[in-house]
Amino acid sequence: MIDTFATNGTQELLVQLNALLEQELQSQPKLSGLRIIESAHDNRFQMTARLRDFEVKDLLSLIQFFSFRTETFSLAVNLLDRFLSKMKVESKCLGCVGLSCFYLAVKVMEEESNIPLATDLIRISQYRFTVSDLMRMEGIILKKLHRKVKVTTAFQFLQLYCSILGESINCERKDNLKLDRLEAQLKACHCRLILSKAKPSVLALSIMALEAEEEKVPELVEIIQCLRIHSKINSSEFSFWKELVSKCLSEYSSSKCSKPNGQKLKWIVSGRTARQLKPSYYRIAHLPTIPETSP
Repeated sequence: MIDTFATNGTQELLVQLNALLEQELQSQPKLSGLRIIESAHDNRFQMTARLRDFEVKDLLSLIQFFSFRTETFSLAVNLLDRFLSKMKVESKCLGCVGLSCFYLAVKVMEEESNIPLATDLIRISQYRFTVSDLMRMEGIILKKLHRKVKVTTAFQFLQLYCSILGESINCERKDNLKLDRLEAQLKACHCRLILSKAKPSVLALSIMALEAEEEKVPELVEIIQCLRIHSKINSSEFSFWKELVSKCLSEYSSSKCSKPNGQKLKWIVSGRTARQLKPSYYRIAHLPTIPETSP
């Protein structure tokens, strides 16, 4: 067990890890609801895995446009999946649901001064619904999720596992697992509905294990195995999800799909929309505009 060689600093982190492990089951989407979405066929009304994944990619674009944190994205995806797994959502309402989950996550995780106005958020997202629609949907989501907004996410496990590794290995090995690269891989995994069926701890540790194996550092691999045992993750379960994560990341690295975070996604907004946004947004991203001739 990892406890046998843990430092005092690591022991404190293990206490935090144990607390997260106790909470994670309460923050997972309903598996039965996710399976229904997975098995759904494309039509004009039904929610499908493809539509959900497209919506999450749109949320990722917004995260990168505003330079918000990965933790905010991870929470937004958690809220979306939990709601979709509990409620029957028509495809035409998905944009409003997704943006509402995004806005809830932003208001919980980001500094108040960085929170965009709802009107600007809708303009940038190029949706047709109103601020009243967005606020009403927020209320519905909060009610159905029993107001449990700030919950345990895969990002929290990823960050904590990295901290434990940093305390447990020598300085020369710390650079082999870079948090920003692991975060990029987590973002890619969040864009696949099937990986939302994994427990947050399993998803985070699978990403780290694959990276350690890629880096060919036995010491890292050994400590990750100790973390797996400490987290009470079954070896066969771990292998199963590691394989799915590996497949996801391989597809993102292929020539058919750009790598996660390979280039910063940008929203293309019209000149009219750009003129209506707060000037402070221009420090966040350069906005190429679409020429407009109509008034």
